[in-house]
Amino acid sequence: MSLSSALSIAQSALLSTSRQTSVVTRNVADASNPDYARRTGVVVSTAPGARMVTIQRAVDQQLFRQNITAISAWSGQSTLASGLDRLQLAVNGVDNASSASSAIGKLHNALQLYATTPSNPNVGATVVDAAKQAVRSLNNGTQAIQAFRAEADSQIAASVSELNQLLAQFEDVNKAIVSGTRTGTDVSDALDKRDALLKRIAGHVPVTTHMRADNDMVITTTNGITMFETVARPVSFAPSAAYSPGMAGSTVYIDNVPVSAGTDEASGKLAGLLQLRDSTSVTMQAQLDEIARGLISAFAESAPPLPDAAGLFTWNGAPGVPGTLVTGLAGQISVNAAFDPEKGGNVTLLRDGGANGAGYVANTAGTASFADRLIALGDRLDQPMTFSPASGITASSSVTAYSASAIGWLDNARQQATTQADTKEALASRTAEALSNATGVNIDTEMSLMLDLEHTYQASARLLSTVDEMLKTLLNAV
Repeated sequence: MSLSSALSIAQSALLSTSRQTSVVTRNVADASNPDYARRTGVVVSTAPGARMVTIQRAVDQQLFRQNITAISAWSGQSTLASGLDRLQLAVNGVDNASSASSAIGKLHNALQLYATTPSNPNVGATVVDAAKQAVRSLNNGTQAIQAFRAEADSQIAASVSELNQLLAQFEDVNKAIVSGTRTGTDVSDALDKRDALLKRIAGHVPVTTHMRADNDMVITTTNGITMFETVARPVSFAPSAAYSPGMAGSTVYIDNVPVSAGTDEASGKLAGLLQLRDSTSVTMQAQLDEIARGLISAFAESAPPLPDAAGLFTWNGAPGVPGTLVTGLAGQISVNAAFDPEKGGNVTLLRDGGANGAGYVANTAGTASFADRLIALGDRLDQPMTFSPASGITASSSVTAYSASAIGWLDNARQQATTQADTKEALASRTAEALSNATGVNIDTEMSLMLDLEHTYQASARLLSTVDEMLKTLLNAV
């Protein structure tokens, strides 16, 4: 090979390598990890070596903010939906078999049957048995609701603990980012880790972020409570081991500021749990209490001018009849022992009246075929009465209709929560996909750039080979 030919080949090889080449420096094996953004390194290749100029991290702040907002909404709604499903099963059972409405329906049927054969005490005993079933439904429902509140309380405590841990990790990573930025160190991996932690934090509490100098980040809730500014702010909560009707749950505090419960569209796991513990379950307890009040009132013995007195159903305040909502009444209601044959009672008192004294006797003639009072008791179950608006159901309704409305109220809440959860999940998935497309690694692009890098390497190898050949030619010419 002549010297001129060798120089020409060397020049051509040099030109092919002395250009800027963008190279993705992240490993292809990490391409499926959504918590890490794509890296682009700008490399200037010049003979006799190469020098890295910059490493660029793919970011899209608008998409990222939309994604963490969607994550918060999905977390809150899915918490509500799953909690309502558990609550429905615990209180009403499978297909509402153990609901108060089902028990009252059976009681109504037993009462009508007794009215057709008032002289048969065995049929009257079935009314007492049906009344016991209604009482069990209300008692067990109260226990289930309070156990659910205690469970939600423990989940709140676990969420608060995890949130504190995430904020502590966020503080360490943020310090590393600020320090690295000031010294000119590549902090891309730390930025990825911080974004991943922010997504997990947003799952508990909806957040907004603010950037300051040196890549320093400040986190606040959407309500303006500071969660992180240079240091992590404490999240505090005092859990309760057990709950009773009317007992208020402890408040969650972020930086000594109380966190409010969610609404029908709770955002963040904490808001969803607080809503379940302090709103939804409390309303359900009020509904059971009002059903219990309706039963006590419907079966009360009435003989004006004497005051109404508790009849088949009684409670802690007997012989009086509750006139307004009594918190926890569903846990207090019981079948009056005076009517229960198993406790020495007389079932015919249901037909004749007089459990509270002679002044309340309706069957004054003592006839065995007397059915007027039994018919009147059945009618009372279908007569409208005024219920407390705190129960979230129509104020005026019959006991039977009200108990059925309680089931409908819960089913409607479950349906809305499930629909919202599905919608928010789809939004979170789509924003995550859009963010991944904008900032994540594309395998096809990565392979293409790897081929470009391989070609550059081949050109460099060709350059070295040509120079070697050129030197040999020059030595031979000398």
